[in-house]
Amino acid sequence: MSSKDKIEAMGTIIEALPDMKFRVELDEGPEVMAYVSGKMRRNFIRILLGDRVKVELSPYDPTNGRITYRYRRGQAPRDLNDDDDDE
Repeated sequence: MSSKDKIEAMGTIIEALPDMKFRVELDEGPEVMAYVSGKMRRNFIRILLGDRVKVELSPYDPTNGRITYRYRRGQAPRDLNDDDDDE
């Protein structure tokens, strides 16, 4: 499955679980289980309760996902539908 098939969504961390997994409430409503991506784990990026994150979901199993980005406090997330390639 290519990266084009992935669904990106914004969410908020609502619960930290063992083994670097988190329960994330998506802006669209549902809750998903998500794990930290390898690059974030390698660079020791901490994720705390209440953090805003970008989650990649598979179209085959939308209940599990991968956290690919953590937004800093006060940092406005870009709209996921904005593509700067059109310019």
